[in-house]
Amino acid sequence: MPNHLSDQTSPYLLQHADNPVDWHPWNAEALALARSTNRPILLSVGYSACHWCHVMAHECFENEETAELMNRGFVNVKVDREERPDIDHIYQLAHQLIVGRGGGWPLTMFLTPTGEPFFGGTYFPKHARYGRPGFDEVLKRVTEVWSTQRDQVLAEGAQRTRRLAELARGFAQGEAADVSSEAMLAETATASAQGLRDVMMQAFDAVHGGFGVAPKFPQPAILSALLRHAVAQRDDQARDAVLTTLRQMAEGGLYDHLGGGFFRYSTDERWEIPHFEKMLYDNGPLLRLYAEAWQVSGDPIFALVCEETAAWLMREMQAAEGGFFSSIDADSEGEEGKFYVWQREEAAQALDASSWPVVAAYYGFDTSPNFEDQAWHLRVVRPLAQVARDLGRPEMTCAAQIAQARPRLLARRERRVRPARDEKILTSWNALAIDGMAFAARVFSRPAWAASARRAYDFLRATLWRDGRLLVTYKDGRAHSNAYLDDYAFLLGASLEVLQGDTLDGDDLQFARALADTLLTHFEDRTAGGFFFTSNDHEALVVRPKSGDDGALASGNAVAAVQLQRLGHLVGEPRYLEAAQRAMSSFASQARRLPQAFGTLSVALAEWVTPPYLLALTGMFAETSGCHEQLAGRYLPHVMTIRLPAQRQALPAVLRMPSEPASAAWVCRGATCLPPVSDPDVLPALLALPDARA
Repeated sequence: MPNHLSDQTSPYLLQHADNPVDWHPWNAEALALARSTNRPILLSVGYSACHWCHVMAHECFENEETAELMNRGFVNVKVDREERPDIDHIYQLAHQLIVGRGGGWPLTMFLTPTGEPFFGGTYFPKHARYGRPGFDEVLKRVTEVWSTQRDQVLAEGAQRTRRLAELARGFAQGEAADVSSEAMLAETATASAQGLRDVMMQAFDAVHGGFGVAPKFPQPAILSALLRHAVAQRDDQARDAVLTTLRQMAEGGLYDHLGGGFFRYSTDERWEIPHFEKMLYDNGPLLRLYAEAWQVSGDPIFALVCEETAAWLMREMQAAEGGFFSSIDADSEGEEGKFYVWQREEAAQALDASSWPVVAAYYGFDTSPNFEDQAWHLRVVRPLAQVARDLGRPEMTCAAQIAQARPRLLARRERRVRPARDEKILTSWNALAIDGMAFAARVFSRPAWAASARRAYDFLRATLWRDGRLLVTYKDGRAHSNAYLDDYAFLLGASLEVLQGDTLDGDDLQFARALADTLLTHFEDRTAGGFFFTSNDHEALVVRPKSGDDGALASGNAVAAVQLQRLGHLVGEPRYLEAAQRAMSSFASQARRLPQAFGTLSVALAEWVTPPYLLALTGMFAETSGCHEQLAGRYLPHVMTIRLPAQRQALPAVLRMPSEPASAAWVCRGATCLPPVSDPDVLPALLALPDARA
């Protein structure tokens, strides 16, 4: 018999709909059942592309014996962390508090009937192994403790919840006054950017790229902030650290050399063997970051990554309706990575005799297997120049043979059983993909990419924006759930990026303002500044989180601060600028103390100290886009470029440039504009552009 998950839209929850476990989604009925029966809640949080979630499901949740223990002792609640990031955020913090280290997925937490955490972990095998206790024994022990020591469990749960409330708010309230003055905020801007640089450079792996030791994650928010600081300060060492990291990621196994796009993270320090799930939320920001890296360096490998990642997003991840799907699973046929790894004989059979030696040397088929000692996962083992020398062939010939071999290998790979794709469409992750696609489209003058971004953007507006509020998720014709800070902040950023690619449309600008107004009305902490993760009319949970640090995603608070400032300057709205300043003040003390965790906030602070330029184009400048294209290939993180329509009466006053001259470029900062420019060659000097490629 199916449990209570069969009517859900989440592919992850539907994967568990036929488990013998009596699963409930997180809802009022499940919580009421826990209270009425006085049974603890067993909360299991995961996502559909998660390898270890699948492992625990097969070992435990599909097992009748384990399910009987779960059903007898607990109200079992299954949560898709992608649809309910609020619950995941709260109980990941609880795991850290209880266990003393970071969590992950699957997250397994035991809660009192009122939702207070008292014990937990991540993956548990059915029987003890890997140094982990068996899940059956954990269930029996928790049941016994609940029966015999309930008062103590309840007291500890209440105490942990009080501590959890402090962690969830990031200690921001008590520290806000430390940096309330503008002088202190300016000091923080300098200290956080330099601190980020110093900490990251101390951890830089000069051999393999990246920072720290395995496992290594892409960290696009941190890398983007470090690149921006490095170029602004002409810090070649930090600049090269970022570019080296991006090259190593692109040449390593973290990147899909045949299909495009990046996997989740590397299990080793060499970027060689990843966990094989592909997540939309990684690839959108990485597409933008690699386009920035190309602007800075001109390195063709960065342009190639953008080309292939954008193609993958459009080919495999964009729904017919326009939105982008969430992820592609790590597993196929029950094995992680099976779809992506190769046997040497299969690869050789897909190619001709002339190409094979080049491909074998380039991708390492002439070395020992690198995936579990029995298969090959593609990565660049030798530079192409070395391959050419070793084989005695011209480098251009070898490059052509590699280029011809890749589609043949991809076609052979396509015959395999594909990993599952999570086809729910998430507002926040789509916003990141729209931002990356629209930005890369401007940089490389690619109309198809711009059209792809616009299709997704229009889909979100038509489907997930209702009655002036956003919804979180869409699948199979159903959109639902009250949106979070990230949904509004990321989509605000995507909106400002999209409108830079087209002639400014008053409707697009009005939508951006509606997103900003909702942030201020429903999310702002009026006492201490900043924004809560959940809205003021959201379901009441044990705590209401508020944090400013970057994780796998950029901080919603920091992104809100960046984009509210940009929108505030664009439309001349002080409310947005003031809210952004309050948010930065709220987290500034933490940014000084842990700068490596606050990369996006350092960008917000930098733009508070030195507001971005607005480059407004009219007439011939806007119509031909020649000026637009001239600047698109340059690294201009401090410039917003807007093409103004001929009729500007409906635009905000700051954007109603005089009708004469009819064709001009206006360079503005804040409320001040320089005289109009008719020669595009003088713009770099007016915009104070450093030569990033020097």
